[in-house]
Amino acid sequence: MGNKKIKWLIYTVLVGLIPILSRLIVWLVTKEGSVNLLSPSDFVAFGLVLHISNINEIEHFSGIQKEWKTAQNGISIAFIAFYSVLFALTLIGKSIVDVNAITICTVVLSVVSFLISYSVYDKLSKTLACEGSVV
Repeated sequence: MGNKKIKWLIYTVLVGLIPILSRLIVWLVTKEGSVNLLSPSDFVAFGLVLHISNINEIEHFSGIQKEWKTAQNGISIAFIAFYSVLFALTLIGKSIVDVNAITICTVVLSVVSFLISYSVYDKLSKTLACEGSVV
């Protein structure tokens, strides 16, 4: 695995997982039923961290096609908008919104975000490796 992907895994993925992992630890040590195992807001935070990281990394990376950069930034911005709507729905409350449906949506969306982010960092790692072998 390339250096860029290892840094992505440590600095982005693990930091993004802090709310989810924290909730898991709290869930494990509290009495049954006092804390929910899954919270949509934790997955929203994870997805936002991934996409903001994508935008930042792509914007500061030269040597890659502008069309690809634009497409990836557009995808990340669209996902950020989706996460914003889902987060707003979590704030409305259980009386109006189906929390289970939002939880499923945010979990699925965060898995998709993880795969997209992995593909971005994989391409950037391969591009760096090719540039390094040319020099």
